[in-house]
Amino acid sequence: MLIVPEREIAELMTREAAFDAVEKVFAAMAAGDAYNFPVVREAIGHEDALYGFKGGFDRAGLTLGLKAGGYWPNNLEKRGLINHQSTVFLFDPDTGKAIAMVGGNLLTALRTAAASSVSIRHLARKDAKVIGMVGAGHQAKFQLRAALEQRDFEKVIGWNRHPEMLKNLEDIAAEAGLPFEAVELDGMRQADVIVTITSSFAPILMKDHVSPGTHIACMGTDTKGKQEVDAQLLAGARVFTDEIAQSVTIGESQHAIAAGLIAETDIAQLGAVINGTDPGRSSDDQITLFDGTGVGLQDLAVAAAVVELAAEKGVATEVEL
Repeated sequence: MLIVPEREIAELMTREAAFDAVEKVFAAMAAGDAYNFPVVREAIGHEDALYGFKGGFDRAGLTLGLKAGGYWPNNLEKRGLINHQSTVFLFDPDTGKAIAMVGGNLLTALRTAAASSVSIRHLARKDAKVIGMVGAGHQAKFQLRAALEQRDFEKVIGWNRHPEMLKNLEDIAAEAGLPFEAVELDGMRQADVIVTITSSFAPILMKDHVSPGTHIACMGTDTKGKQEVDAQLLAGARVFTDEIAQSVTIGESQHAIAAGLIAETDIAQLGAVINGTDPGRSSDDQITLFDGTGVGLQDLAVAAAVVELAAEKGVATEVEL
């Protein structure tokens, strides 16, 4: 079995490689060539942590495995560690033998950012100029860097419950040579693309905060009860997702469905747009919304790419089980 430690990931996985891996696996899912296993995600009753497993099998890429980990909200303050902790395990689909263990923290950040950027590439208006960020934590920096590569954006705007954290977004905008403006939530009306990346359990972005033609990537809701946007937004939008089964149970769609505002059949897979079997955006005035719940196959795709590169560069450690 090959072990690729967390410290090696930054030198092995680029945003471009993560984008390509995630785009391909979304397409494979929509084509029926890859599927995710049911998610296990539980509060463990210790350190307020959420722990779980996400896994799946990609027949096209012959990638089988799982990611184990979760969210430890006290890590940063108590230990100087990031709050999200995870490890990816890959198995040989022919024999079931474990073939790799890969540090999953940076990979999770990169694949999550890649998912929203894939949605922007395929669903946002071509003339999008202003990108809005709701949330300014650790993951928001990855989201913004990846998103800025998808359109010729001219301005970044941002809102966060704790305004002092907006410096994170301002710094990324400065890297790209773009102006940054801190706004109230109603200021999001000037955005052509909005990325929400919070851990909220109550809606933040409301229907009247969003203008016609906006693309919204909702990336923070991945657990039953979480919610970032007004359910009415989904009722007035064309809704896409990574995995429909997760969207209706742990994603933003759970609330709109519970309120009777949309049905499961109203939700489309982003992979179908990538494959060309769904037209995607139908007009410049249409609001499109990507419900990014985070699927195990994303983790496996980026981890498999990392293992291949690590083996080539000789930075993986081989052990016998």
